[in-house]
Amino acid sequence: MSKPRLLLVEDDPALAELLEFRFTAEGYAVTVTPDGDEALLLAQEESPDLVVLDWMVEGTSGIEVCRRLRRDKATAHVPIIMLTARGAEDDKIRGLETGADDYLTKPFSPRELIARVGAIMRRIRPALAGETITVGDLSLDATAHKVTRRGQVIQLGPTEFRLLKFFMEHPGRVFSRGQLLDAVWGTESEIELRTVDVHIRRLRKGIELDGAPDPVRTVRSAGYALEAV
Repeated sequence: MSKPRLLLVEDDPALAELLEFRFTAEGYAVTVTPDGDEALLLAQEESPDLVVLDWMVEGTSGIEVCRRLRRDKATAHVPIIMLTARGAEDDKIRGLETGADDYLTKPFSPRELIARVGAIMRRIRPALAGETITVGDLSLDATAHKVTRRGQVIQLGPTEFRLLKFFMEHPGRVFSRGQLLDAVWGTESEIELRTVDVHIRRLRKGIELDGAPDPVRTVRSAGYALEAV
């Protein structure tokens, strides 16, 4: 299996050097930049598997880099961990709502950051390798285009399959209708937001089993998430 590609966006030279050394030792292929504008270009050119992104960097701010990565179809699914000295709760919420998957406040332990990156990579690596993804009692084989639940083969339409795959690559994370629309249908799609609800209902019906709980969670005024059940 190839080395996971990590894009590190950090303008503190000493910290960037330390993190590059530590992640390289852990088996990552690390690309480092102190500049938000360059980070956006590198994300397009190198297709990282994960981005570690400082909030306060040169050029375009980290929060805006995060926002743009989420809007771009090519990088919309890439996990992002934000690093920042801003520890206020409102700042953390803003970062997460912008699209960050995790948030670490400076000063932090490099070991903790490596552990958090490792946890995310263990979750997404099967999807990157084209292997079977398992969340709770659901399993999805992207190569064979096959879904099973509790050993039973589930028949899904192509859109529901893509929707489920996206959810299973990000278990537990809440996505708005707009985010799902961009991720599954593409940013250029002219499909209306309410169409997402239709396909969510079809997905629920497709994976429904007698006596099994519904793994798709509706979060009022926020969107949907897939939980392990």
